[in-house]
Amino acid sequence: MTCQTYSLFVLTVIMIYFGRFGNSLILAQLQNDIDQLKADFNSSHSDVADGGPIFTEKLINWTERNEKRIILSQIVSMYLEMLENTDKSKAHIRHISEELYTLKNSLPDGLKKMKDLMDLAKLQMSDLKIQRKAVNELFSVLQKLVETSTSLKRKRSQSQRRCKC
Repeated sequence: MTCQTYSLFVLTVIMIYFGRFGNSLILAQLQNDIDQLKADFNSSHSDVADGGPIFTEKLINWTERNEKRIILSQIVSMYLEMLENTDKSKAHIRHISEELYTLKNSLPDGLKKMKDLMDLAKLQMSDLKIQRKAVNELFSVLQKLVETSTSLKRKRSQSQRRCKC
């Protein structure tokens, strides 16, 4: 797969993942729209291949459905931001933007979750006050972790009981 087809691939993955290839979206029309967008951006230029893909490589590490929804919501937002500065009088740009806005509305607010992760990464765990607070919350955190793993085990055992293969 060439680098210029990555944007089509990512957009297709996003839309298939969220079930948008139903009545309201015709894949062939979207592909034509994206081909026109590629021409607008001159995406066949040789520098497109430099450094590899920007989105599809990141999707590999996100395996769980809820995790993927977080990263995909960020990717959709980035596409919308990119299209914000384009010529909205072109039908293909309007069509792609409309579909992306529809997808964005069906996604959780990944930005809030990403901000939470960034805030955690910034915590100074060598700070005595932070350490005290962390120790004070340790039991509650472990409780949440146990609840999460127990509910996952329960779901797995329920699905195993249902299937008499």
